This record gives sequence, C-alpha cells and structure tokens, in this order.
Amino acid sequence: MSVSPDKRRKMESALVQLKKYTVVVADTGDFNAIEEYKPQDATTNPSLILAAAKMPVYQHLVDQAIKYGMANGGTEEEQVTNAMDKLFVSFGLEILKKIPGRVSTEVDARLSFDKDEMVCRARRLISLYEEAGIKKDRILIKLSSTWEGIQAGQELEENYGIHCNMTLLFSFAQAVACAEAHVTLISPFVGRILDWHKENTDRKNYEPHEDPGVVSVTKIYNYYKKFNYSTVVMGASFRNTGEVKALAGCDLLTISPGLLGELSQDHSAVKCSLTPHGAKDCDLQQMHLDEKSFRWLHNEDRMAVEKLSDGIRKFAADSIKLESMIKERMLNVKNGQ
Repeated sequence: MSVSPDKRRKMESALVQLKKYTVVVADTGDFNAIEEYKPQDATTNPSLILAAAKMPVYQHLVDQAIKYGMANGGTEEEQVTNAMDKLFVSFGLEILKKIPGRVSTEVDARLSFDKDEMVCRARRLISLYEEAGIKKDRILIKLSSTWEGIQAGQELEENYGIHCNMTLLFSFAQAVACAEAHVTLISPFVGRILDWHKENTDRKNYEPHEDPGVVSVTKIYNYYKKFNYSTVVMGASFRNTGEVKALAGCDLLTISPGLLGELSQDHSAVKCSLTPHGAKDCDLQQMHLDEKSFRWLHNEDRMAVEKLSDGIRKFAADSIKLESMIKERMLNVKNGQ
C-alpha cells in the first residue's frame, strides 16, 4: 500500500525533513551528540571546547594536548599556546571520525583585530591537522567577522587554499564584506540577534518569520544568491526550533544537540523557505565596501556593534579559562602529581 507524500512527511521528523533542504551541522564538541544525530558537518568554538574538556570522558584528549605542549619546549606561554592548539585540533580529529564532512576550528578570539596573527594561527592549526593525516579540505578555520578577520580570511583563501568560516556575524555590512572577500562560509548568529532585540526593545515575542535573526539571515541569503556570490550561508546560534524551521533551505544550519533532539521528536511539516530562485526576485541592490564604508555601515547597526564585541569578549574569556585549566594541569605534571 503506497503512502501519499503529505502523509509520509507527517511520519518523518522535522529533522529528517530539514535535511532535504539544508545541510545540517552539529554545533557541539560532544562526540556522542554528533553520533546520535548524524549531521553532515560540525562546528566548535572555545566555549564548546571548554565545556567538553571538563567532561571526564574527554580527559585523555586534554592529557594528550598537555603532553604535546610540554614536549615542544619553549616558554610557559608557548607551551600553553601549543597545548591549546593541539586540544582544539584533537577535538576536531575525533569529530571528523563521526561525520562525512567538515569540522570548524576557531582561531583565538583575542586575535580578532590582528590580521597577520590570525593568518599565522590558522596556518598552524591546519599544519596540525595535516600532521594527523587530515587534508585541509575537511577543515574550516573560524575567524571573527571584524574587518581584520575578514581580510585574514581573504588571505587564507587566496594564498593558502584554507577554507574559512566567518563567525560572530551580525550586520549586513559584515555579510557584504565577507562575500567580497570570497570566503567559503559565513555564520550569522540568529539567536543572539533575537536576544538583543528582546533586551533592548519593548517587544518580547516574535513569530518565527518575524524573528529579527531570521529576517537578517533571510536578507543575507537572498543577497548572496541574487548576486551569485560563492560564499555560502550557515545560520547559527538558534534559540528555538521555530527559528530553525523558518530558515529551511538556507545553505547550512548549525544546531545545538538540544534543538536537534527537539527536531527529531517534532513531526510537523517543514516547508522550504529559502531558495535561489526566490532570491532573484528580492529588491536588494548590490553594494561594494572598502574599509571606511564597512566600518561606518557596521557602526550604524547598534545591535551588531554590541553583539560582536560581546561575542569576542565571551569567547576570549572562555579561552582564558581553558588556558588556566591547562596551566594548572601542566604544573601538576611537572610536580609529579
């Protein structure tokens, strides 16, 4: 007995339906969650790695990183930096065993305004992956979407063939600059945009299609497709499944394990909201930004200015916590504990 397409969709979970329109990416450093939901790709950041590094099940990776950092000599600061790089790559290597696609590994947010140092650190991370037998095509280097970060992304793509994922993206100016830099991918933060609007306006509730984060990503997606940019869009930082489903059709969506679980239990119909064909009909005009016009346009968006700086500070704070943990463990090893 055949089952009608509508009935079949009702039987399928929202997650299964979503995967028909969009590449689903797991936003986590927890390998077990990746194994359970079977995403194409995975993303990490300092906050996720810090949380995972505290779990007993992953202590062997922390120990390996510390051993690596100490074995390569140098000052204490250099040993900690080497251990941090190794730890991020070690998590990435384990994640790559669980997925068919790519993993995103982030450059230290404290380098967000230093183009040359971001390029240097990115190349270092790639060399560690290559030493482990992983080709750079399976890695996305995450960089903050500052002007300096975007220029670093362009240099890495053009000169070294290193694919970049521009993160902490909140403004249309950032999206335009990333497209013109021809980076591989951007990660506009849906949920953090919603957070700002709830905190700074009288409105506290939004339907998914009115959600300011959804509206922002929809505009960026349409702009990219209308003007045929090669850069792809990966919606990130979701607060609820309504936001996720409202962006079905986006190139990629990176989703936390909690929301992946909700989507797997949700059997409501998911419709494709974003399409390249639909984007051609939008009324957006193409623009070109140099550094001065980028900084002015980005500065005009109060939400984006505040959320970008806040995001950099929070990722930097978690990197410092991770460094402190590694320093303490190194000291224990040196003292024979």
